[in-house]
Amino acid sequence: MKIGVIGGGAAGFFAAIHASGKGRDVTLFEKSPKLLSKVKVSGGGRCNVTHRPMEISKLAKNYPRGEKFLKKVFPKFTSKDTIEWFESRGVPLKEEPDGRMFPISDDSQSVIDCLFKETSRLSIEIKKSCGVKEISPMGDRFKVSTDQGVFEFDKLIIATGGFPKKESYGFLKSLNHSIVDPIPSLFTFNTPKESIRSLMGLSVPNGLVKIIGTKLSYQGPILITHWGLSGPAVLKLSAFGAKWLNERAYHADATINWNSSFGEGDYLFHLKNYVISHPHRKVTSHSLFDIPSRLWVHFCELSGIDMNQTYLTLAKKQLNKLIQNLFCYILKIEGKTTFKEEFVTAGGIALEEIVSELMESKIHPNLYFAGEILDIDGITGGFNFQAAWTTGYIAGMATHAQEL
Repeated sequence: MKIGVIGGGAAGFFAAIHASGKGRDVTLFEKSPKLLSKVKVSGGGRCNVTHRPMEISKLAKNYPRGEKFLKKVFPKFTSKDTIEWFESRGVPLKEEPDGRMFPISDDSQSVIDCLFKETSRLSIEIKKSCGVKEISPMGDRFKVSTDQGVFEFDKLIIATGGFPKKESYGFLKSLNHSIVDPIPSLFTFNTPKESIRSLMGLSVPNGLVKIIGTKLSYQGPILITHWGLSGPAVLKLSAFGAKWLNERAYHADATINWNSSFGEGDYLFHLKNYVISHPHRKVTSHSLFDIPSRLWVHFCELSGIDMNQTYLTLAKKQLNKLIQNLFCYILKIEGKTTFKEEFVTAGGIALEEIVSELMESKIHPNLYFAGEILDIDGITGGFNFQAAWTTGYIAGMATHAQEL
């Protein structure tokens, strides 16, 4: 039994490992000279392997595209299964307060070494710098034309990851699968005309970002950067708003509540109480609501509050303006920036053409897909890797189906 796996990333490695077995010849192809490159850079080089185990219905909600499909898929290989798989192979994981899970080593190389060790143990042949030019179905088998020659396989798994342009899916042309137009997901907001960029490096732990004109909003840490806004709240919002923002060429207005523990009325109540308790304190020198001092000074300036003004001397107009900046800070988005090297696309192989129980093509028997090549993408937090492990596992195991 000859099995080909196209793609040397997380999904490809996991699919190859689980497709292996007695009497099986598995070959993995990677077009670049590097293997598992996204695993290497993920989580700042620590590798966010998965997210803490949760109910399948809750887990699936972290995927802007693919939620319904993944509800059927995840029970076959859950976050808990991922944790057990790596820990049983010498890579213990730890959970962070926000639910992300990393190797205890805090080094992505631990995960990479584990996957390499498994492929070596199973005698999986790996061909680097070997791009695939064309795939030709031959009945129930496949001919694969590559940079290093032509290969034939009984079963084929495609796990190349996502591509930024539809033309990049050209090597799949002869398979006649529908491709959902790829668009970026997980990106930061560019705000070139906003004065707040001068405060780059500042962050708040619990902000709320909303896109005006939509129901889209996300709560969590917000980071001010030299190009605009980033942080988990913005990245997650970008994923759910990927299509809407793409259609508007990434031009939109957003509002920010810089501490989502407080509503508009709460801000007013606490500010009035502070005026009574500390009337002679300078407003700019005493920030409230866990707002970083430099950001607080910025809000004061925008509210027309003088550097030497005390809380007692705040005019009603200044007070209202300060509350508006805290609760409903309006920001003009004009463009996006890809988040580090962790490129994620929305789009890919249409899910209605895939048998979810097997990750098998409905068009070609013995053809399987795994990972980001599918029209599936998750928010930050280990969710994209979990989808890769799960779909890779199912695709690999499904190649054994007729032998079981």
